[in-house]
Amino acid sequence: MDFASLMAKEISKAKPSDPKEKPETNNKYQRRADIEAARIAAYNAEQERLQREREEKAALKRKHEEEEVERRRERDEKKRKLAEESRRKREAEEEAAERARRNRLGLPELPPRSTARSESGTPVPEDEDINDEELITKLREMNEPATLFGETHKSRLKRYRKLVQRSLTPQLSSGPIPTSLELVPEKEMKIPSKIPKDIDPDAKKFLFRQLASYFTMLLEEWAIALAKRDTSVKESFAGRQAYNAMIQSRDNMRPLFKKFESGDIDHTVLEAIVEIVHCAQERRYVDANDGYLRLSIGKAAWPIGVTMVGIHERSAREKLHESDNKAHIMSDEVTRKYLQSIKRCLSFAQVRWPPDDQLQLMG
Repeated sequence: MDFASLMAKEISKAKPSDPKEKPETNNKYQRRADIEAARIAAYNAEQERLQREREEKAALKRKHEEEEVERRRERDEKKRKLAEESRRKREAEEEAAERARRNRLGLPELPPRSTARSESGTPVPEDEDINDEELITKLREMNEPATLFGETHKSRLKRYRKLVQRSLTPQLSSGPIPTSLELVPEKEMKIPSKIPKDIDPDAKKFLFRQLASYFTMLLEEWAIALAKRDTSVKESFAGRQAYNAMIQSRDNMRPLFKKFESGDIDHTVLEAIVEIVHCAQERRYVDANDGYLRLSIGKAAWPIGVTMVGIHERSAREKLHESDNKAHIMSDEVTRKYLQSIKRCLSFAQVRWPPDDQLQLMG
């Protein structure tokens, strides 16, 4: 057998019988197109897998966000209910405190709450409702804006009710001691030297306003004088003592202002206070101090030295202790404190408004 026939026989063995049959996969060599097709198929499969994972993560995230929104809505609703309940409790406590204050001061009773107060859709009764045009006119008469941004008729009526209630409620002064008494200007603070026993109620009320205005002015001037001091003086021991004395005097005079508001003050004490203030306004501080001493100590005899020198009692010795069984004006702690505060106010007044006569300076 020649070489050509041998080669043809070997080549025929190597060729497949069917030309359409694909070559075996375990061939040593592969085509580039097959490799590229396999790579593209694997890439597409990987992309599909990643896309499914992204969709699953997005769906899970949306679910968590919806659950978080629902939890937040529940928390906000719970907070709103708690805030509403706290507001109702606070309003009830404020209303109870206001009623107690009105009873203590003898003011008229607090009017009942209006039905228009609730904004929960409850209709306003016809007898309490006001026409919109009339309501706007009343608001403009009170120098208030006729309509606020986004305000409904019910909100405007509620605002008008609050303004009317605030105008009926007596406003406290903004002085050192807040009081419901209407303070008078400085030119009307002149106090008479004496007051009659059968004084008119209106005149007595005006006298209380004058006294409250004078002591308010004194305390304000005292606080301003202490605030104008140097920092070194303020921080010194004497400076702190002076400031504490002013604060203590202001706090101790609050019961006196309460008595001015209610008019429940002893006529003897009122006469002495009027005399002290009248002398202080005329810058006669020695005379004012004498009035304070007559009120605090009085004219009773005070035992000095030896009152019994033998076995026999002296004839007038029992008069020395006649006042022991009587209530003294300084036995009341509250009265003693505000009388001492008045004395401190006199000491400041003679420094702030010195007298023309140097003999009228207290020691």
